[in-house]
Amino acid sequence: MNGFDPRLTPARRDLAAKHLAGKVEATRFVEGELREVVAPQAPVRRAPMPDATLDTEVLKGEHVTVYETTGEGWVWAQLKSDGYVGFIPASALEPPGPPPTHKVTALRTLVFPGPSIKLPPIDWLPFGAQLAVERVEGPLAVTSIGHVPTRHLAQVADKESDFVTAAERFLGTPYLWGGKTALGVDCSGLVQVALNACGLPCPRDSDMQEAALGQRVAPGADFSGLRRGDLLFWKGHVAIVRDHRTLVHANAFHMAVAVEPIADAVARIRAAGSEVTSLRRLS
Repeated sequence: MNGFDPRLTPARRDLAAKHLAGKVEATRFVEGELREVVAPQAPVRRAPMPDATLDTEVLKGEHVTVYETTGEGWVWAQLKSDGYVGFIPASALEPPGPPPTHKVTALRTLVFPGPSIKLPPIDWLPFGAQLAVERVEGPLAVTSIGHVPTRHLAQVADKESDFVTAAERFLGTPYLWGGKTALGVDCSGLVQVALNACGLPCPRDSDMQEAALGQRVAPGADFSGLRRGDLLFWKGHVAIVRDHRTLVHANAFHMAVAVEPIADAVARIRAAGSEVTSLRRLS
């Protein structure tokens, strides 16, 4: 649509964001309303159906701009974090509450209904979820949704020092197209979540990441000279270099986040018909 990426542009033939008036064609333009994700995580789907393609996920505490609410319980919205557009269950959203003070740093954590870890948990939260802590009572932080272990939280402003280490936290996590949590994650979701943990903005999909992140460098014929934190790209895939010999990536071959020798991954993916398209160095 007029050169705009539909993944990042809240515009359809029948409806578009008001700020796009004059830039795209649509029957109706609307302002949009800000909402906050209150579920642990919520799907962002390509169509307003539970079996539609999962394009990405939003995590608790994220904000979205809603442009349409359907009669079937879906909203058409754009994520504030990375600009992605899609359909989200309306039940996962509410008007924004108090600004988040903390974020989850464990791969996943539990929410208890009272001040005891012996109580049956009432919910869970994924790595990167944000929430407002009202007060701390010993080992548990009190929030509007329940009690959360303080050891699993950090101040929102705190940043991880190494995004590779953050990505390695997901080792063994099942591969899930569009996923971004310990329940399932895909290759570009892993990169995005890990970089976000370090306070670094990151687009959602691998082609966007290849175009936007770091500087292109020559990988060398034998892929020597790679550095920790380099990103290797193939068409539709991205992997994170751990050291000169190995990488970590969420992939459909292992159906999980796995560490793999670089030479083995390159050879295996080449045998499937795909060559490395670029190597990007973030610093």
